[in-house]
Amino acid sequence: MRTRSDKRQNRKNDHKVLVVEESNKNWVYSDSDSTSSSSSSSDSDPEYVHCLMANQTTTEDEVFDFSNSEFTHEDLINALNEMVYEYRKLTQTFEEVKAENNGLKAQLEDTDCLRTEFSKLKTENESLRLKFCELTSENERLNLVMSSWTQSSVTLSKLHETQKLLNDKSGSGFNVGESSSGETSTQSNPVDGSG
Repeated sequence: MRTRSDKRQNRKNDHKVLVVEESNKNWVYSDSDSTSSSSSSSDSDPEYVHCLMANQTTTEDEVFDFSNSEFTHEDLINALNEMVYEYRKLTQTFEEVKAENNGLKAQLEDTDCLRTEFSKLKTENESLRLKFCELTSENERLNLVMSSWTQSSVTLSKLHETQKLLNDKSGSGFNVGESSSGETSTQSNPVDGSG
């Protein structure tokens, strides 16, 4: 069994304490100094409380003997106050964890919505990619048509120019050199009305 100084040293380390009552024993009333008046079992049976430190294994249980004169009313109140403090701390932690859990559930729902939206966008993206490929193919086909049309237009324009030159020289029977000599001959031989 550990001594009273060991108990106080454990309190200084601020460990979590779990107090377990023996199944065949009763608690001592906190307002009574004598253990015999509060116990319904025989006075020869000492009352024990096993305290388990949070970082200890069950083989290192700390046993408080209520019939021991070293264990005082103050020790019991301190132990109970520590348990109440620990309970409040655990309750607050539980509420914080519960709130965090609810927040994570909301985030998970948001994530599911985002995943669904992402799936829709992915499908739409694939559809747009196929449409882009179709349009690219159509654009290439139209570029080939335009290139052929441009080449045909250039060839037709050259053919038209060649045809025009041929028509100007021989097609009308009018020669550029002949027309200027004909004009000069008419001017040099004016018709005279008096003679």
